[in-house]
Amino acid sequence: MTHRILVVEDDARLGEQIASHLREAGFEPVWIARGDLALDTQPRDFELVILDLMLPGAYGLDVLKHMRQRSDLPVVVLSAKNDTATKVRALELGADDYVTKPFWPEELVARVNARLRRPGLARSGVLEFGALAIDPDARSVRVDGAAVELTRVEFELLLALARRPRQALSRAWLAENVLDPDRDGTERTLDVHTSRLRKKLGAHGSLVATVWGVGYRLDVEEPS
Repeated sequence: MTHRILVVEDDARLGEQIASHLREAGFEPVWIARGDLALDTQPRDFELVILDLMLPGAYGLDVLKHMRQRSDLPVVVLSAKNDTATKVRALELGADDYVTKPFWPEELVARVNARLRRPGLARSGVLEFGALAIDPDARSVRVDGAAVELTRVEFELLLALARRPRQALSRAWLAENVLDPDRDGTERTLDVHTSRLRKKLGAHGSLVATVWGVGYRLDVEEPS
């Protein structure tokens, strides 16, 4: 199967170069040059997004936030902005990788390949981490073969972490994307749900690790 890659880059020469290298690597690139056009795309039509930040029509971080609210589609940010604050903000909003310009096209293709090889980013199918099995479609969790009853928030929290194993997700991002903002979407509430989730996972609750000063991560190997 050919992976469709959405490239959002306003520099015509660079956009063509990226698309050409992706095509040579066996991908099917779709290149658009405006942020507002990216907002209108359907994430389910693509396997990954390469996203510039300084775009006409809509700022790249706003596009990233919009996409992450609709999907867990992998996003690789590609930007000339190399300050720490921008990088941290992009990662907090859910970017999977951050590549600064100038860059080697071969490196970008390698990073795309690395992201697509990670089974933890699969949007369907059961995610298995040893004794822990998570079925996104059935919205079910099993530990050592036994079903674990989770609330909607607990399941969404565990699934968000499972889709990016061993990657720290910020408390702010999790609170915004997992909790119900109309009820009580605070970081403190997130901590309470995390504590309850750990208890329900029993001896495996320690897999939900705290990353001090950042948030949480699922401390496991890649899914089997």
